Amino acid sequence: MQQKNITIPKTARYFILGETSEKIEQVWFVCHGYAQLANYFIKNFENLNDGKTLIVAPEGLHRFYWKGFSERVVASWMTKEERESDIVDYVNYLNVVYTEVLSGLKNKNVKVNIFGFSQGTATVCRWLANNKVKADNLILWAGAFPDDMNFEKEKLVFDKMKIRVVVGDEDEFINEESVQKHSTLLKEKDISFELIRFKGKHE
Repeated sequence: MQQKNITIPKTARYFILGETSEKIEQVWFVCHGYAQLANYFIKNFENLNDGKTLIVAPEGLHRFYWKGFSERVVASWMTKEERESDIVDYVNYLNVVYTEVLSGLKNKNVKVNIFGFSQGTATVCRWLANNKVKADNLILWAGAFPDDMNFEKEKLVFDKMKIRVVVGDEDEFINEESVQKHSTLLKEKDISFELIRFKGKHE
């Protein structure tokens, strides 16, 4: 058996809170976690919709039924199957979303904030490492830099932004050992970051 890969056009969606106008001063790109949908995830950011802020929620390119064959539909960014191809696809997709959103703004000096939750943290880190977009702030919530990051190569990308790692004290997927291990790694790689803790679970 021989595997062959092809590249095809694909229709993908994203959601926006706020109105594109000359009043926009900052843009938030918010990437959901595993088994979520962007149109629901973006509701967590409604308080930021103040007339000066645009919130953009891209959606993972893989949708599936959460349980059975007719239950709730959810999405993910990738799986271990065809992993490298999926990363290339979602990075290209996020680049297109970023360009489309920012090209529609008159203010070319908007502040860009990139937020990833859970699986979305690895997604946004790999996206930024591609070095095609700029960001002022990076927030990794209930997640971390992926293990495959090449900090020697990509450190200059992350030096350009303020990084915050946010973890709940009752997160059922992230224990204290993991937090300390990740913090030590970032310090060893000379990546500046702020660790923020909150009372809560993986949410």
